[in-house]
Amino acid sequence: MLKPMADSRPAYDAKLSGADDMKAVKPDDVWVRISRRLRAEVGEDVYTSWFGRLELDGIADGVAHLSVPTKFLKSWIQSHYLDKMIGILTSEAPGIRAVSIGVRTSSRNAVGRMARPFEPTADQAGNFSERPVRFEAGAPSTSSTAGGAAGKLPPAREPVDPEALSGSPLDRRMNFETFLLGRSNQLAYAAAQRIAAAGPDEPLIYNPLYIHATVGLGKTHLLQAIAHAATAAKRRVIYLTAEKFMYGFVFALKAQTALAFKERLRAIDLLVIDDVQFLQGKSIQQEFCHTLNALIDAGKQIVIAADRPPADLEALEERVRSRLAGGLCVEMGMLDEALRIKILETRIAVARGINPDFHVPAPVVSYVASVIQTNGRDLDGAVNRLMAHASLTQAPLCVETAEVAIRDLVRTREPKRVKIEDIQKLVATHYNVSRADILSSRRTANVVRPRQIAMYLSKVLTLRSLPEIGRRFGGRDHTTVLHAVRKIEGLTGSDRVLSEEVELLKRMLLD
Repeated sequence: MLKPMADSRPAYDAKLSGADDMKAVKPDDVWVRISRRLRAEVGEDVYTSWFGRLELDGIADGVAHLSVPTKFLKSWIQSHYLDKMIGILTSEAPGIRAVSIGVRTSSRNAVGRMARPFEPTADQAGNFSERPVRFEAGAPSTSSTAGGAAGKLPPAREPVDPEALSGSPLDRRMNFETFLLGRSNQLAYAAAQRIAAAGPDEPLIYNPLYIHATVGLGKTHLLQAIAHAATAAKRRVIYLTAEKFMYGFVFALKAQTALAFKERLRAIDLLVIDDVQFLQGKSIQQEFCHTLNALIDAGKQIVIAADRPPADLEALEERVRSRLAGGLCVEMGMLDEALRIKILETRIAVARGINPDFHVPAPVVSYVASVIQTNGRDLDGAVNRLMAHASLTQAPLCVETAEVAIRDLVRTREPKRVKIEDIQKLVATHYNVSRADILSSRRTANVVRPRQIAMYLSKVLTLRSLPEIGRRFGGRDHTTVLHAVRKIEGLTGSDRVLSEEVELLKRMLLD
């Protein structure tokens, strides 16, 4: 939740201009109203993505001092939402006449310094940083990207940030040699190695390679292994997170170096993008799509990772999803028990390099692997807790002590995430029709009933909205989906055979 920082800074008061008594307003009360309205206007997803770490540091002399933890967030908010924020601030607290957005550091600046306009400064190493910039309500704004006004931007001759055109840092430990192989990741591993070992004259048979998995299953490790191997083979490689790609593009537009940014991306041999589900903004998605097309047309390799298949990335434009789905899509499944044991044994061996006395009996390893089924990060956490418990208590580990040490990591198995495509395929098979029939406009009885059941199950078993479900069923209106849901709900209450069929389909989808 957005709220002011509690620290030792002086308290700030704001006066409501036009109020007869000009009584003081507490910044936290103002921020509650502002954040509630901002959430309502931009939507929950956008609010969480871009405003979840925005904080009100204080209000002084009619200036609302806001801060964010990174330069990227500051640039994005200034470029896309500044005018909206100024409008909301001045509406909810008329005493506010200007907004100052700064980047939080370990030691916060005094309010007098925060109110100064943007000034690029450089340290002895030549790295540029920026002070907060103040935006006046009603001041003319300049749009840096289509779809969002940017308020007053810094001077046009801003120094080029070298990070805007460079890749994200690679972890030397994430290579093919340290990647642990199991049934769930064999296909992704084989495809990754094939791409990494490809010569300059070999045809690109997996382009783009799209790897998707939930958190902690090793997709980032695999992407970085590809980047390491390709770099060692003297290929020109850029590895970027989606956030870094967005930051680079926004900064290039602001600094008027967009052409150099595009040329840099399109002059490489291999582009690796991680966490593409976070890619937002119409202009950024357009540039991303142009980059994909240019690289693929030029015979350059692209590797993408996300937490879901391309068809489930509703935040991305259709043409981007289509391009991503046009290559090889590989899912990395949940870790099987044998792989979890292998991961634990590897982590324990590393921990013994730090603490030679650290010993975990085989029954404890088996117990931990059996109760932690989520992801590799939780297994890392389990090893850390076991090592801390053993070193602090000076007692040998057993299953009982391990149970106490890792109990916060043992969680109830999360329900399986059901996909609308899986529902459509299962229902079509069950009722002996094709998935194309379900998505078509056919109105025959043998097609209408399965279609309605599939819509009902999509509403019950997924978090998709009615309009989203309608789009996935051949572009139907949300009222059609609502009618189908109510129809099946009514029939299952009176038709025992249909009710049993629907329950059977639910179990098959959830098992």
